[in-house]
Amino acid sequence: MYQVTQLKNGLTVATAEMPHMTSVSLGLWIGVGGRYESAQLNGVCHFIEHLLFKGTKKRSARQISQDVEGIGGYLNAFTSEEMTCYHSKARHDRFDELLDVLTDMFLNSKFDPADIAKERSVIKEELAMYLDQPQHHVQELLNETLWPDQPLGRPLTGTEKTLDGLTRPHLVNYQKTNYVASRTLVVAAGRLKHNQVLKAVSQIAARFPGGPRPQFVPATFKQSEPRIRLFTKKTEQTQLALGIRTCSRHDPRRYALRLLNTILGENMSSRLFQVVREDRGLAYSIYSSLSYFDDAGTLNVSAGLDIDNLNKALKLIVHELSQLIKTAPSQAEFRRARDYVIGQIDLGLESTDNQMMWLGEQLLGFGKIISPAELKRRISKVTPAEIRAVARDFFHPERLNLALVSPLKTSKGLQRLLTF
Repeated sequence: MYQVTQLKNGLTVATAEMPHMTSVSLGLWIGVGGRYESAQLNGVCHFIEHLLFKGTKKRSARQISQDVEGIGGYLNAFTSEEMTCYHSKARHDRFDELLDVLTDMFLNSKFDPADIAKERSVIKEELAMYLDQPQHHVQELLNETLWPDQPLGRPLTGTEKTLDGLTRPHLVNYQKTNYVASRTLVVAAGRLKHNQVLKAVSQIAARFPGGPRPQFVPATFKQSEPRIRLFTKKTEQTQLALGIRTCSRHDPRRYALRLLNTILGENMSSRLFQVVREDRGLAYSIYSSLSYFDDAGTLNVSAGLDIDNLNKALKLIVHELSQLIKTAPSQAEFRRARDYVIGQIDLGLESTDNQMMWLGEQLLGFGKIISPAELKRRISKVTPAEIRAVARDFFHPERLNLALVSPLKTSKGLQRLLTF
């Protein structure tokens, strides 16, 4: 189903043939994201993402959207810490048109000074929007607390100060230096043939710039006790984000950690949802999630609750973490978590979009494709004892970081709650 070809200049073409589908999803991936930026250039990848939609030598911004939406498709992009993706989707017989639009954006964007000025203002409005969303703001505060004074702790959008400092030469030079063929993937999934995609990309491959592979600064941490970051704001609800440093995406413990996260807080059957929301009624929203990077990772617990319930909820969260340290999950709970994860893998790969995302993330994250069958096999081999073992490895006070957006005036007294 999956085929990968690397061209002579380092550009990689990957496909997932899905002949039963009507659509095709296409992505241009670059193995560069927010953590590749210096402090002075914070936000440059996201800024470039915006500008690639603003016009090329042969298309205006309106024509870019019309050329995709006018054939019944859609076009979007995202920037993360370690990768950036420009992606589109349409009926399978429109593949050539999608490729033409995406590569035109990628290779021929104008970076017009007037567009740069406008998008700078647009991104500042985006910053303001996030500050008005405590659920988002608290996650950025948590990242700053987990990874202080380093790229992983900086906002992907940049700050007003760094945005004001980003000039056209900064943007153009950053793209030229980092958007190189050796870190670029063309990924397609749907009703197509690998040779069809390979032939089309080969005709334009020479236009992708060469250059050395960009590098990021490794993550570091020095911490001996829990850290707390409080942002005092008049809100109706306190937003809580508890981050625990874990392991990288390459660590074999990630399979057991995946099941632990499901047991802890991934769904409505999880311990945190049942104990904090269903049994005690302390929060409307509570869940846990995993983030993986090339050399680091985190497990995050997020909740929205009344300020009067903060201490009770924190005690319950820490109690559930400590229970995972003390006792392996029962066979029944373990099987439910395992079957849920395996089912989610299958359900998550039904669409052409998700297959395209899977390929891009696998190739940039691991340098190869770990098939769904192999992933499910590794998940199936995890034991309850291994779940307890990863809890014992990672659930330590010196790995805990708490961020709050709350009317609370002081964090005094919270530190003692973050102990096992």
